[in-house]
Amino acid sequence: MDLLKLLFIALSLSMDAFAVSVCKGLDMKKINYAHAAVIGGFFGAFQAVMPLIGWAVGRQFANLVTSLSHWIAFGLLAFIGVKMFAEAFRQDEEEIPEGIDYKELFILAIATSIDALAVGVVFAFEDVKIIPSVLIIGVTTFVLSVIGVAVGNRFGAKYNKGAQIAGGTILVLLGTKILLEGLGVF
Repeated sequence: MDLLKLLFIALSLSMDAFAVSVCKGLDMKKINYAHAAVIGGFFGAFQAVMPLIGWAVGRQFANLVTSLSHWIAFGLLAFIGVKMFAEAFRQDEEEIPEGIDYKELFILAIATSIDALAVGVVFAFEDVKIIPSVLIIGVTTFVLSVIGVAVGNRFGAKYNKGAQIAGGTILVLLGTKILLEGLGVF
């Protein structure tokens, strides 16, 4: 697989993580680059590990992963999106959480990297150098996720409640899009 094709795959896989990172940035009163790096690290690590797992498992579970991935991603993203939407109505401006919810971040990282698992299965059937491939995917996702947090923060600092509502809505819509694509609707 040539480098250009791999970069396009890495960018494509990173888009869900970028969108979720924007939503995480919406929650920050002020940009915290350490938190942005942790968020990017979670998403980058999962985007790198999942294709490696998919590659290792290969054909044995290809049909199962492909047939269920859209349902799993939809369920996880919809859950977090609805939670984020509801929190917008429960908290005042002063109650914005400043820390990182690692449990939520773990769930989001899984939800956004399930498609990377399927890509790893495809890698098992092609002539792919897996270690450089997963490193490129992980680093690309890390960088785009940190940028996403910064972009989200820029808008969220000014429009917190509306931004949280928008962020929760985006997560639910993203999960719905993944589900509908998986079902072949579009």
